[in-house]
Amino acid sequence: MRPQDMSRETLASGLGFILLSAGSAIGIGNVWKFPWLCGQNGGAWFVLVYLFFLVILGLPVMTMEFAVGRAAHRSPIGMFQALERPGERWHWWGWVCLAGSTLLMMFYTTVSGWMLLYFWKLANGTFSGLDALAVKQAFGACLADPVQQVCAMAVVVAAGFGVCALGLRGGLERTTKWMMLGLLAIMAVLAGHSLSLDGAFSGLAFYLRPSAAIVREVGLWKVIVNAMNQAFFTLSLGIGCLAIFGSYIGRDHSLPSESVRITALDTAVALISGLIIFPACASFGVEADAGPSLIFVTLPNIFSHLPLGRLWGALFFVFLGAAAFTTVLATFENLVACVKELTGWSRPVVCAVDFVVLLLLSLPCALGFNLWANFQPFGAGSGVLDLEDFILSNLLLPIGALVFILFCATRWKAYLAEANAGRGFHFPADGLLGRLFRAYCTWLLPLLVLALLLIGLWTRFAC
Repeated sequence: MRPQDMSRETLASGLGFILLSAGSAIGIGNVWKFPWLCGQNGGAWFVLVYLFFLVILGLPVMTMEFAVGRAAHRSPIGMFQALERPGERWHWWGWVCLAGSTLLMMFYTTVSGWMLLYFWKLANGTFSGLDALAVKQAFGACLADPVQQVCAMAVVVAAGFGVCALGLRGGLERTTKWMMLGLLAIMAVLAGHSLSLDGAFSGLAFYLRPSAAIVREVGLWKVIVNAMNQAFFTLSLGIGCLAIFGSYIGRDHSLPSESVRITALDTAVALISGLIIFPACASFGVEADAGPSLIFVTLPNIFSHLPLGRLWGALFFVFLGAAAFTTVLATFENLVACVKELTGWSRPVVCAVDFVVLLLLSLPCALGFNLWANFQPFGAGSGVLDLEDFILSNLLLPIGALVFILFCATRWKAYLAEANAGRGFHFPADGLLGRLFRAYCTWLLPLLVLALLLIGLWTRFAC
């Protein structure tokens, strides 16, 4: 691996790199999926297994994405081409990275639009006084309205590319810094409020108390698989969304150190989300169901009965919206960098073209809950979003992680030199620890990611 185009745009600070990279990883899944998985898979036992897989699975792959990006100083469309040896064909994955990032935004912009809609509905009192059934019906009505769905999605796409058009430092870095700091402040306020509710302790017990009985009931193997899946997919590895930010930084800090900071921030958001959700659910004696029903049905019902519920509900969806929008911005930057590198166009022109293209490509998901609801690729209840999410999460992300692992394993010394360049924690390079670490990354790590790929396919088609 070797540095390439050193004249390209760079980030203004290390903090910007950490917050941008963490923003890419932090998303809606941190808010609802992690707390629910934790509560349903043994509480603190799940957290320990999850942290174990973050260290042995997530961190090494993250450093590999960062190393490829920092060494090449190019977007995913060109980074493998810049670093591969003559006659190699690694560069084809750059096109898949571009396609994968596009696919992610084809459904993520619609889901992000839901946050915008719910912030407005809670702020103007739409849910005030409604019972649980009425709140559920309101969510269904929201999905069934194509105008609401398309307009909310379009606002997210326009806002995202609008920020990217302002530049890497003046637009993306500055906006993400303030959004991430605001997100953390709102989380602290919401968590403090939830913990002050009557009955909050029982929610904490369900969330974080180690429960061997739950582990036995669920099954140790299922707990391990769930923790491994969450540890991998929470970091958005495999399609270059992190590699692009590696291409914007210098070599002042080692990549293992930076990866630890980013992973810690991502995990903190996931853990604190549970401190917001579970005490509130326990206080009102409602089930903390998984998925959209928790976020869009259960919690609005709780907020509608809280003192100052409109305020707390609006704040919660500002928090959710910030988490979603930081992922949108990070992925949009990946798209912009790829197209800019391919065409040579200016950033504003690329953003304008990308806006039109992505707006059109996002329509199927936005319409998949209403006008195209009869399209059910995986049977009754499924839709466009499920198909797009399956292709990305079950195929492109794990296969992409395998590509990054194998690429770095075949040029091990260059990878270690790039990853360990700078101040901070370094991976072992010599001696017994160095040989063991190389053997692990070359043989066992690819097998773990391959297992995730096969488990995802088995879960979808055999269960």
